[in-house]
Formats: sequence, structure tokens, C-alpha cells
Amino acid sequence: MTDVRNDADPALPAGPIGGPAAWRSSELEKDKTWVLNFTADELQEIDAAVAQHVFDGRRMDQISPATFHLPQLSKRLSAALDQVMFGRGFVLLRGLPVNNYTIPQAAVAYLGIGSHFGKFRSQNAQGHLLGHVCDIGKDINAATTRYYQTNRELEYHTDSADIVALLCLKTAKAGGASRIVSSVALHDEILKTRQDLWRVLFNEFPTDRRGEIPPGMQPWFDIPVFNWFAGVLTTIYVGQYIRSAQQNFPQARRLSDIEIEAINYLDKLCNDPQFSLSMDFQPGDMQFLHNHQILHSRTDFEDWAQPERRRHLLRLWLSPPDGRQLPPVFAQRYGALTPGDRGGIITKNTVLKFVLAPE
Repeated sequence: MTDVRNDADPALPAGPIGGPAAWRSSELEKDKTWVLNFTADELQEIDAAVAQHVFDGRRMDQISPATFHLPQLSKRLSAALDQVMFGRGFVLLRGLPVNNYTIPQAAVAYLGIGSHFGKFRSQNAQGHLLGHVCDIGKDINAATTRYYQTNRELEYHTDSADIVALLCLKTAKAGGASRIVSSVALHDEILKTRQDLWRVLFNEFPTDRRGEIPPGMQPWFDIPVFNWFAGVLTTIYVGQYIRSAQQNFPQARRLSDIEIEAINYLDKLCNDPQFSLSMDFQPGDMQFLHNHQILHSRTDFEDWAQPERRRHLLRLWLSPPDGRQLPPVFAQRYGALTPGDRGGIITKNTVLKFVLAPE
């Protein structure tokens, strides 16, 4: 594999991409239209849908837009999904009264709203369709530990699904801010300032699966950070796991010096305040991100001593039925490439389930 490609290569964009997806933080700090507050009528619809779910005796795997009726709110959620997939790449829904709900009720409300964005996908080898983001005391140096199981800072990354969503139940004593950046804006900046590094980000990078290995696959996958396919830029990136693949798997392709420089430069830009948008979650906030065009991270946090007050977020990985086309190379990570039925983590022993407490 070479580090420099031909200017006429159809696998490369012809120039900057721009558009609403190429935002910078200063624009969105002034324009808060990405924050959508629930109205009183919408909250009544959610309450009624939760109550109906309980009355009907439905299981969580039976939740769908057809069963979780939101007559008026569904129209607004459709517009929000459009913004996630075809606009700036994210929205924040604010005001779900989680303090008035039990954990099961909050989970049903969250799953019901999330079902309007896509189908639920497995988030780990255990098959969790409803994830829990909290510090459960895992050793970050263990090969299978994921950073969301600790209180450590998360570097900017994407998850392995079309959309990732978080619902804040409880906040930390200090820290834990969510940070996001537009990968389209990063692409355009790297193209402008370091075209040599821009080109190598279209090379395939070995990325550690952290022990969550599908049948017949290697313990890492090889996918470019930047992918130009069907006229759109799709980004997949976990710098920490690219580096750990180099450390843990001698069989994985060795990165060249310029490739290492490229991911270091990408990380540097991610943390540049002109690109990085920070938000402090409030209980009841729901954040929906398009992984293909948004990188996300989290700052370190200090938690409360009392277990019942500790930081706790619920997470969904979602696959919308009208998702973008993905390049064939994504099959090694996403499994099937069919919109609405792709993404997530499935291993030989995975059993799909909804859990109401961290495991």
C-alpha cells in the first residue's frame, strides 16, 4: 500500500466537502437550534406510551414506532433524524423527566423514542441492546476493557453503528462533559493544511476489536479512517485501538511514520477548540449522533461516593432504515451492509438482551 494516491483517484474527494455537516464549534455555540426541548404535550405523549407499554405487557424487544405511539412527537423526531443523517449530524433532545421515572420506565421511554431513529444493535460481545455508560471499576489495562466502563477520558472516536444515542440519568460530581467534532470539518482542514497526511487517512488502519471477535474474523479489523463512497465522506476512527493493535498484534500491518503522524494530527485537531463542541448533560438529556460524520469523546470525571448518585447514562446503537450506503470494506466491522440491519458487535457466544443495570 502506498502513502500517496493519484489526484484522479475516484476513491478520493475532488476537494473540500463543506455543507452543514462541516460545522465548527463557534457556529453552534451561537446557534442552539440543535437543542430540542420537549413540550408539555410531547411529554404527555411519552408518559401515555410508557403506560400503554406496561398495560399491554410488552417486552422491550417488542418496542417499535408501531407499538410506541407518539402521534405528534413522531413528526418532530422524524425531522430530528433527518438533521442527524443529512444535516449537522447530531441533535440533543432535552427535558425527559427521568427523576419521575423508575429505571425500567426511563428505559422504556428511551427505547420508544430511540426506535423512531432506527433498530437496536448489540453494543458488546454480551449482546447488550440497552447499554450502560458508567464507571464499574474495570481495569483499563485489561485487553477487553472498554473505556465507557471507567471514569477515564475518552479520546475522540466513532462507535460501530450508524447512530449512537445517550440518555443522561445522573451526572458526575465533576467532569464528564460530552465533546463532539465534525469529521467533515476535520477532513476539509487536513486537506487544506496537510494534504500529505490527508491522503494517508484513506489507507486501511488495523484497529483492535478489544477481544470482541466475530466468528472467522481476526482480533483486529482493517478500515480506512476516511472513506469516500457514493458521494459522501464516511469516517470510522478509534485512535486508542489503532495504537493498541500495533502493540498487541505483531501480525497486523505496521503503520508507517506518516500514518502515525496523520492520526496524531487528527487527534490534535479534534481537541482544537475551534472544532470541538462541549456540552454538559443534564438529567433527561438525549444526544443522538451520526457516527459516520461525528467523532465524540468525554472528559475525565470524579464521581459521587454514594452509589445511588453515581454518573449513569443509558446508550443505544441504532440502524435507521434509510441509512447511507457504506463501502464494502465496512462489512468486516458492520457485518451486513443493509440499512436498518447492520452494525453492532456479534461474537460466537453473543445473546441479545436488554439489561437494566450495568454488567
